[in-house]
Amino acid sequence: MQDLVPIAREIAARLIERRQTIAVAESSTGGLISAALLAVPGGSAYFQGSAVVYTRDARRILMDIPDDAMKGIRSASEPYAKLLASRIRNRFSCDWGLSETGATGPTGNRYGDAAGHSCMAVAGASDQLAMTLETGSADRLANMQTFASTALKFFLQTLSR
Repeated sequence: MQDLVPIAREIAARLIERRQTIAVAESSTGGLISAALLAVPGGSAYFQGSAVVYTRDARRILMDIPDDAMKGIRSASEPYAKLLASRIRNRFSCDWGLSETGATGPTGNRYGDAAGHSCMAVAGASDQLAMTLETGSADRLANMQTFASTALKFFLQTLSR
């Protein structure tokens, strides 16, 4: 977690400077992205809220994404990450949505992804960006940390554009 806070500090400074806000929907990181953003003092100025969307029930209940809206979209994919980022942004009426979904390990997920697979996305007012990360590792804790770090860096790069 300590490695995540310096990245979160940079994000916080930029969001506060711009008077912008963020909400997070994360899955396999289990709340690490949100925790890093909230470890920075003054989080209420830029952090609107988050959801750990770890199961299908969580997707339906927390994100209001019914099963029929998932037709043609596989969990732990870039299209799903984009959907989560957009949905969390809209649900919290904020400037940015950040999402992460994947398979931390020690085994892969039921969708055929190997351990170490993560997709993340950023949704803003005019665009959505997504990326996929493959660590090649089955180390659950290391993957959670790497996924969270990569998602935060991906968001920081988006803010820097």
